[in-house]
Formats: sequence, C-alpha cells, structure tokens
Amino acid sequence: MKIIFKLAAVAAAFGLAPAAALAAAAPAPAAAPAPAPAATAPDPAASEAVPAAANAAAPAPAALPRTAPTAGIGQPDGRLGLQEQVSPIGQEAAWFHNVILMPLITVISAFVLLLLGWVMFRYRRGRNPVPSRNTHNTTLEVVWTLVPVLILVVIAVPSIRLLAHQYDPPRADITIKAIGNQWFWEYEYPDHGFTVTSRILTDAQAAERREPRQLSADNRMVVPVGATVKMIVTSNDVIHAWGVPAFWTKIDAVPGRLNETWFRADRTGVFYGVCYELCGAQHGYMPIAVEVVTPERFRAWVAAQPGGHMPGAEAAAAPAPAAAPAGGNVIAGAETPATTNQSATR
Repeated sequence: MKIIFKLAAVAAAFGLAPAAALAAAAPAPAAAPAPAPAATAPDPAASEAVPAAANAAAPAPAALPRTAPTAGIGQPDGRLGLQEQVSPIGQEAAWFHNVILMPLITVISAFVLLLLGWVMFRYRRGRNPVPSRNTHNTTLEVVWTLVPVLILVVIAVPSIRLLAHQYDPPRADITIKAIGNQWFWEYEYPDHGFTVTSRILTDAQAAERREPRQLSADNRMVVPVGATVKMIVTSNDVIHAWGVPAFWTKIDAVPGRLNETWFRADRTGVFYGVCYELCGAQHGYMPIAVEVVTPERFRAWVAAQPGGHMPGAEAAAAPAPAAAPAGGNVIAGAETPATTNQSATR
C-alpha cells in the first residue's frame, strides 16, 4: 500500500496522474470550521432606540429659571441715601455713614449757618459803625483748634477700622475673575472650569423679563449666599471699573494689572451695578448683574454650564497615576546616560 502511494505521488509530481486520483488516494483532510454567519444589517429603529434610552437615563442639565429681582433691593429706587446693604462691609459702612458722618455733618453745617447768620446780623454796618479792633482771643483760638481735631479723631477711628476690614479679606470660598471689554463683562470661574459672558439686555427684553432697563444682563454672575467671594478684576482694552453698590464694592479694571476685592452677600436676590469708568462710546451699556442663590441652586447652576464642575469633582473622577515599576530600571536609566551617535556625524 505504501508503494502505491509513493508511485501516485511521483506520477502527480510529473503530471502523469490526475489530481483527482491523488486526492482520492490521499487521506481526507480535517473538516474546516464552519464560516461565521454573515452580519445582518443593523436595524435603524433599534440603533436609534439605544441612544434615546441612554439620554433618557442621563438627561443633559437644563437651564435654570432666572430669579426675578426684588423691588427696592439691589437697584436704584429713588431713595435719598444708600441702597440697602447685604454684605458685612456694606453694613459697617452704612452704619458709619448714617450714625457718624451724617449727624456730624448736619450739626457742623447747622452751626456754621447759624454762626454766619448771627455775625451778619449782629455785626452789620448799621449796628456797628465803628468796627472793633480786637485781633486776638486766646480762648477762641484754642477752641477752634481743638474742636476740629476732636471731630477728625471721631471720624478717623471707625474709618480706619472700616478700611482695615475692607482690605484684609477672610479666606475666600470662591474666586471669580471679572474681565472688562468694550462693552461687556466676562466672568471666569477658574475653580469650576467655565466662563460666562455678560451683555446688556435691550429695553424690550428687560421689560419682558420685568427687570430694570440698562441694568439687566443676559447672563448673570452667580454666587452662593454666605460665601466669601474673591474678585480678581482686570481689562482687555481700556480702564473699566467693576462694582455693586449693595455689596459696598468697587474697583478699577486696568489692562495688564490684576486688582483684588471681596464681598460676602448675606441674602439671596439679584443685585445690579455698572461700569464706573468712562470707557468709550457705550460706557453706559455694560451693566453688572449678580445673582445670589442658595448653595444647592449654585451647584445646579454650575452643573448646567458647559464643562462646569464643583472644585475637586474633576480630580476625584480622574484615574490614579500608575505606580513606577519595581526594580532598579528607573535608577539605572537616570544614572546611565544614553548612548548616541552624535560624534559620528561630525
């Protein structure tokens, strides 16, 4: 049998035997694996149903409704005096203004007015045809020297204390960078990963939303109530100024320079300000709108911003860095310089 197989193989090699005979004589090969079934075309309805279900399970954050401003709070209302202050610095400044400065100014103004009236009546030419020739009065000179000094001391003590509190801010809970442009504001939240551009609303838009004209903005700066907010203020073009009267804060925005101020709002609401420097033709059309919300609403607002996240959330989601391989490879690679062929190219 072996001899027959050998002769058949030699004949097939020289073309003397048909290949069919050789195949018949050769043992049957192992059965090939069955081919995989052809992939069927995807069902469009099924492919569209999966993303729809995924979107339904994790919907994109929706825009939060705008908070309506409160009449008489955070905006001009025609009153004779300061706006209602909602920050500790503003409340201290309002107390200094209302309790110390205004009564003192009123008393001094009334005293000087009465003194001028008395002098004009008592020492007029009709009653004193021959004027007095007294040139010195020691008691009077001492009084008009000491009284102004005491007045300045009374003013200086609370004034210096207010300045110390204003320029010695507590530790910040949130940092916002305000950038002035011709003619709008940008608010960067560096710890939250996004930027908000704030432009003025038209009179029609402001009326539709029941907001004050020329003070309302399409996108507000949002901060949580009770948080210490550090403001870093600068400009991209000319000198602007960022300020909100209800917070008792105002600071210049100077190109190429970072100025810093702070505030802490103790109540929720919408508070308005304007640019306080002449910055060009549309200087009066770049308002400042700050919305103070609860911490829960602030977190929801941050999540609704593109790329927004609370501080620490992004770092927690990132994978931990891989550990260095064990052994001496790292040390050897650092201590032994790599061999190069730079000398061969000279």
